[in-house]
Amino acid sequence: MEEKYKRGEVLYGDDFTIDQIQNWYNEETEAYANLGSKEAEEYTYGYDALNTLHGFSYLKGRHFENALGMGAAWGHEFFPVINQIDNIYIIEPSDNLKSEKLGNITPKYVKPAVSGKLEFEDNFFDLVTCFGTLHHTPNVSYIISELHRVTKPRGYILLREPIISMGDWTKPRKGLTRNERGIPLQIFRKIFKDLDMEVVNEAGCFCMTAFFQRTWGKLSKKAIFTHKSYVRLDKWLAKLFAGNLHYHATKKLERIAPQSVFYVLKKK
Repeated sequence: MEEKYKRGEVLYGDDFTIDQIQNWYNEETEAYANLGSKEAEEYTYGYDALNTLHGFSYLKGRHFENALGMGAAWGHEFFPVINQIDNIYIIEPSDNLKSEKLGNITPKYVKPAVSGKLEFEDNFFDLVTCFGTLHHTPNVSYIISELHRVTKPRGYILLREPIISMGDWTKPRKGLTRNERGIPLQIFRKIFKDLDMEVVNEAGCFCMTAFFQRTWGKLSKKAIFTHKSYVRLDKWLAKLFAGNLHYHATKKLERIAPQSVFYVLKKK
């Protein structure tokens, strides 16, 4: 891995050619499903508490005609605000991760274009969610610009992604797909500034969660971050150790920092 990537100065994959993007896309299409998420009956979505605290709590009292879930799979992430939405569109590459119904809504599924181009008109969506999807894609800045394009003025984009390298992605990593890597915080900030987006909230999360989960997992089958009380504690820890963030940590102490970021963004 080149030093410029380790330092988080440049995002690996963001300047790929269309042929390189096609190769990445071919490798990632069913990669997440193949990690063990194929069976809807056996899958439990565990991020409601996190998404509500850092994201959906900012949307109280608002109604959304059209919502888009980028890489939202079964669309379970929408349940906390399902009664505020009329129509749901989901961009999902996998044929194995689809729902027939979300509440009373029949979601409309769309395959992603290899280029990242979104086949929607400008200013179409009131709400866009993108949770843990961008780090599976190469050309992140272009995809965010597309999400911005299809969002209505004063519409919201909720985004949650890892902001660490997730290890050396040039080598096999247990539990991870071949290409995924986190997106440096400074890269996100530059993209949003260039697009002149309003950052309603920027919150770090998943600070030492893996450490706590190792102990918690001996006591409960439910992940520790599914609990509201832990998510509130995590929010405090992420603020406390935000200054210790290293994109490519090589020492244990460097890992005591938020591993992900949650954004609430508004299009001006």
